[in-house]
Amino acid sequence: MASEQDIQSAAIRAATRPSTLSGRIYKGITNFIKRKPLGAVGAGIILVMIVLALAADIITSNDPLKMHFRDALQAPSGEYWLGTDDFGRDMWSRIVYGAQISLYVGFFAIAIGSGIGGLLGLASAYYGGKVDIILQRLMDTVMSIPTLIMALAIMASLGQGLNNVVLAIGVVQIPRANRIVRSQALSVKQSEFALAAQAIGATDLRIMLLHIMPQCVAPWLIIATAGLGTAIISEASLSFLGLGIPAPEPSWGGMLSGRGRDYYSVAPWMAIWPGLAISLAVYGFNLFGDAIRDVLDPRLRGS
Repeated sequence: MASEQDIQSAAIRAATRPSTLSGRIYKGITNFIKRKPLGAVGAGIILVMIVLALAADIITSNDPLKMHFRDALQAPSGEYWLGTDDFGRDMWSRIVYGAQISLYVGFFAIAIGSGIGGLLGLASAYYGGKVDIILQRLMDTVMSIPTLIMALAIMASLGQGLNNVVLAIGVVQIPRANRIVRSQALSVKQSEFALAAQAIGATDLRIMLLHIMPQCVAPWLIIATAGLGTAIISEASLSFLGLGIPAPEPSWGGMLSGRGRDYYSVAPWMAIWPGLAISLAVYGFNLFGDAIRDVLDPRLRGS
């Protein structure tokens, strides 16, 4: 029979155990911070970036596109926190609104690339044979072309524009997600529950989406998270080369090109702030992506 002390200990454990959804979320976040402090730093950078993008209208007092020629090339001050560019546009406003563009491109490009690549990898692994050969040779062809060169070729064909940038970056992300999901799906395909579903006459679509795909979510999420930083760098590179977001939209890469270089000796902040924003964003996504990989990959959970 349990002693009074044992009963009290059990009651204390039950009282301190998070019983609500918010409690479990809080516990999960605190455990993540303790286990992966660098990943938590990356998540903090991403969170700040998202808040700035969502609250851009509130935390900025100047239109990022409005020119004030009398205030051109002003150094950082109380009125212009990060200074102004050669057209007198507020650099703080342009950096904050540039976060909207980077997040939009990053999330939607990865959604396109990882989504299409994952589905093609799933179909390639499940059907095998000629389907697998054709799809993988197509992926080999895309991967044989350097990422930036492929994106530049697509942009040269489609022309400048925000959605065209998303499409170009999304396409070059397809092979990476395809290979990751395919390798995982090949092993899951031979599992007992997948074979049992085939034996009872389940359709191919049902087996792929309900039995195989859930087992591929972890590696798919890892590759998607890690690709966000790459997508932001790609957008900045395209804008820097003049084939990304058209002027005068506040793209971080566009701020670095042309004017940012021409006036570097006179107004170095024109290049420093967008360069720092790009570096922090990519650094944050890479740290968070590495932490997610360590948490979700069973081979790395003990590291």
